[in-house]
Amino acid sequence: MFPTNTFFNREAEAKAGVHVSVQHLLDLRYLAKDATLENTKRSSAIAEGDSKTNFRGRGMEFAEVRPYQPGDDVRNIDWRVTARTTQTYTKLFQEERERPVFIVVDQRCSMFFGSKHVFKSYAAAELASLIAWIALKNNDRIGTLIFNDVEQSDLRAKRGKHALLAFINKLQLFNSALSSPNPAGESCHLNQIFTDIRRVAKPGSTIYFLSDFHDFDASCEESLSMLSRHTDVSLLSFFDPLEKSLPRNRELTISDSQNRLTIGAGSKDFSKKFTEDFANLQQGISRSCMNAGARLVNIDCSTDVSEHAKSLFLSPKLRGRR
Repeated sequence: MFPTNTFFNREAEAKAGVHVSVQHLLDLRYLAKDATLENTKRSSAIAEGDSKTNFRGRGMEFAEVRPYQPGDDVRNIDWRVTARTTQTYTKLFQEERERPVFIVVDQRCSMFFGSKHVFKSYAAAELASLIAWIALKNNDRIGTLIFNDVEQSDLRAKRGKHALLAFINKLQLFNSALSSPNPAGESCHLNQIFTDIRRVAKPGSTIYFLSDFHDFDASCEESLSMLSRHTDVSLLSFFDPLEKSLPRNRELTISDSQNRLTIGAGSKDFSKKFTEDFANLQQGISRSCMNAGARLVNIDCSTDVSEHAKSLFLSPKLRGRR
């Protein structure tokens, strides 16, 4: 859906932040120059100070246990093995192996909405491409899953520029298809995607799931918990300022290029419930992520991708220079 003053030709759509172009997604490689997915500094999404994340990067991973020796760090004692054997054991660690990066992008109709700057679907395509460029720079293998209301496309994790370019081209196709109506009114439920991610993402993968999560429910919470047991999951939740709260004292007209809906200015009860429903959804997702050990970043689509890149992925050593 889009503001009714959007002029519909391809050039205008691109300028208005409605549909991404392949060239724009290619140009995002310049933002990846100083960015990293190994950022261990806690960072927050723009204007969402209460929703923080700590993107895990490569570090140390568990290798084995052996009997405790004088000088071992007591913080590494394996208390379970110690209790079972009645002898003190300590954990040994080794440098963490490669974690394939798996990017999941929602391009359903609910993402085709924007009141300021860019549409949610546009912003998600931008950040997904940026993550892919950073992963390419790190020589990580990149796997992807793009889905809309009626179909999905997944690419197995591969290393190299060809895999990234295949992803960008497919992402642009899914994004451009959002202008076409969905005559059957079909919609793919989010929980099905969580199930599909478990099918295609290898254990140990680092997963970035980009969506508005508007249909996140109890079944999704259970699936997220299961997925987080063997992968490192980050949910990037996109929202438009208009979804957070409706403007006061004026009518609002929204359109999907075929139909229009006008929301009256005097409906205070509707506005209040609208705001509460959004807040409840966000709080529910936040609790689910906390319980599952996943990370949640709320992405305000009224903010430019360069600011999100700086906030989320810029190397801590360089952040203070900008």
